[in-house]
Amino acid sequence: MGFEFATATEVVFGRGSFESLGARVRSLGRRALVVTGSKPGRTGVRERLEEAGVDVTPFRITAEPTTAVASEGAGRAREADCAVVVGVGGGSVLDGAKAISALLTNGGEPLDYLEVIGAGRKIERPSAPFVAVPTTSGTGSEVTRNAVLASPEHRVKVSLRSVLMLPRVALLDPALTRTVPPDVTASTGLDALTQVLEPFVSSRANPLTDVLCRDGLARAARSLRRAYEDGADLDAREDMALVSLYGGMALANAGLGAVHGFAGPLGGRLGAPHGALCARLLPGVITANVGALRQRATGSPVLGRYAEVARILTGRPDAAPEAAAAWVGDLAEALKIPGLAAHGLTPADIPAAVAQSREASSMRGNPIELADPELHRILEDAL
Repeated sequence: MGFEFATATEVVFGRGSFESLGARVRSLGRRALVVTGSKPGRTGVRERLEEAGVDVTPFRITAEPTTAVASEGAGRAREADCAVVVGVGGGSVLDGAKAISALLTNGGEPLDYLEVIGAGRKIERPSAPFVAVPTTSGTGSEVTRNAVLASPEHRVKVSLRSVLMLPRVALLDPALTRTVPPDVTASTGLDALTQVLEPFVSSRANPLTDVLCRDGLARAARSLRRAYEDGADLDAREDMALVSLYGGMALANAGLGAVHGFAGPLGGRLGAPHGALCARLLPGVITANVGALRQRATGSPVLGRYAEVARILTGRPDAAPEAAAAWVGDLAEALKIPGLAAHGLTPADIPAAVAQSREASSMRGNPIELADPELHRILEDAL
């Protein structure tokens, strides 16, 4: 047995922890690029930082970050001589801010470093100190070593990736997620669920990520629907913030699988919310993986892992692996997640989407290699 585990330098979790942001940022530098979403005043982050003696240069990311947005943000930070990057928002904000912090110290353009569509050059210098403050519970970007960027000209989303990109501080205050609307709670929460399930059955799973995934699955099973139905339920919000955190740690160290192998390319093609894609893909991927393992790897311990997932999610001690797919499918229906056809995917698009997904790095973590007909069936079922 052998594995490595890397995460943010410091993880701060708890209700009210946002109050400490100013002092934490001030300890890292006097000038900060503060990256926020479409409502920059919602959290009062600028006022908190300025009260702590930090000069703030604002930068907004109002949609999923593109390569151009990352370049623009890095240029803004250089012009203002920023020493620190602070991201306060959902996964798109955090990914964009993380990419900006890497470009700030390494120079160049995103395409110099991007996998699949770029030159794939290695990031050689540690990112500028990056403080990640999530306001949704989904991507776990506050503790991951990659930043997902869209390239509109290539119609794909790919990752800027390096262990040198891990945030300096991940600050999670579940109270910040109380105002997230139900549809966003649903899609981000299902992404978080996927990210504690895929690493658990990944070919790179290890004992440390297993612990995180087991607890994350149990918390998602009891709290995702509650958070969707009552956003003010802080106990449920706290659970889902932990699920997101666990998922980020797990995927960064054990990888993902076919759900995310599809979700990246499809996100670039369709412009659909990442979590909504994951929610509709996950039941089909579970079904395909379990079927393929039964046919081609009958002795695989991953079948036992899928059975364990099913027991955790359903609460039934006799649940078979297939029950996990049914449970996730029922939850996606209850949370009103539409099929992929609603986002523009057609049967004619499936062959190209399958070919594109095979290039995604996440596919390498899938517990068994799936054949093209199996991949086609996953997308057909997700329509």
